[in-house]
Amino acid sequence: MTDNKKNTLQHIAIIMDGNGRWATKRGLPRLAGHKKGAEAVKIVTEAAAEAGVKYLTLYAFSTENWQRSPEEVNGLMSLLRDYLKTDFKEIQEKGVRIRFIGERHMLASDIVEEMEKIEKQTINNDRMTLCIALSYGSRQEIVQAARKIATLAKRGDILPEDVDIKMFSDMLYTKDMPDPDLVIRSSGEQRISNYLLWQVAYAEFYFSPVLWPDFNKETLNAIIEDYNHRERRYGKA
Repeated sequence: MTDNKKNTLQHIAIIMDGNGRWATKRGLPRLAGHKKGAEAVKIVTEAAAEAGVKYLTLYAFSTENWQRSPEEVNGLMSLLRDYLKTDFKEIQEKGVRIRFIGERHMLASDIVEEMEKIEKQTINNDRMTLCIALSYGSRQEIVQAARKIATLAKRGDILPEDVDIKMFSDMLYTKDMPDPDLVIRSSGEQRISNYLLWQVAYAEFYFSPVLWPDFNKETLNAIIEDYNHRERRYGKA
């Protein structure tokens, strides 16, 4: 069992990986893995809230994922429409605030409309914040932040010496959120995949062999327990 007294975690970020492999191992279509993965989202979100985590950011769909086959992308978008009206409603009813980060202009207008509705409906929920990275790419986010700062400088609103870490962070999608303390990637892969590159500068990492659809409360609690035994120095001796 996780010792919440020792748990100093504010923010966990997860790269949800392995849906397709989970389905392939069972002779099922890839979308079956994505459906099962959506169940894991609900389970892990509740487990994180119970563990006292205040922010949970999940990498749901990257800007690079748009390069997948049209059949898979269309299937994922169809599933997303369903999830926004069902699964996310169930999550918000448990007092969780829901936010979305990413390139919204790449998504269909009806999906964006539903996302914005959910954000407004849950803005006062304070049990935990669930942040969904959807059509998200960290390099793109950083470039956009640089453009915003360049625009301010061109207008004369700021000077070059005004630019600091806080200003840059405030230009990112994750402004007003603490940086992740812990980044988890499922399925055994050991890479960041263009995820929160600026924000994870001092995060701890955990690479789990468990495929995302098999993630559950016990899996998450074991990882939190591992984190609690680590010593975080932030560059200090």
